[in-house]
Amino acid sequence: MSASDDLDLTGKLLIAMPGMADMRFARSVVCICSHSDQGAMGLILNKPLPDLRLGALMAHLELVAEDATDSAPDAPVHFGGPVEHGRGFVLHSAEYDGGSATLPVADGIAMSATLDILEDMLHERGPTKARMMLGYAGWGEGQLEDEILANGWLSVDASPALVFDTAPPDQWEAALRALGVDPVMLSGAAGRA
Repeated sequence: MSASDDLDLTGKLLIAMPGMADMRFARSVVCICSHSDQGAMGLILNKPLPDLRLGALMAHLELVAEDATDSAPDAPVHFGGPVEHGRGFVLHSAEYDGGSATLPVADGIAMSATLDILEDMLHERGPTKARMMLGYAGWGEGQLEDEILANGWLSVDASPALVFDTAPPDQWEAALRALGVDPVMLSGAAGRA
């Protein structure tokens, strides 16, 4: 099976099944930004890095405010996936247009991967909603399709509410509920007294 066989997951959220063997993806929700018969690229939404805030990252990148009214957003930086940890991506609301550097992902959701968006965010010209990620999740040709066939992932349409308005600790269960699945039915806690 290839992505061209009617399986295009661009704009979908992948929800890791409880038996996910790769601990980097345990209970993860991944927004698929691009999917073709050559492979897929996505960003993990619900794994904020415990000790890194967007302001500190901007300072490290030597992005500084133009005047006293500008300040870096106080937001967490997320672990976007195990590929290219030093590369940054911003998943954001679609009203922000970074030109050719912005990739439409789903209705109301886009992705940009240049310093321009961070500069715009610092100077309050950026998107109204955004999540900063370091690294990404990548799959080679047929790899994601094989993982889905092996019951490693469920998928649901990405929505701005799930991506931006749901707290990371709640995203896995919220994504399952959006699919109509009770998380208790998938967890090891089901049936215990």
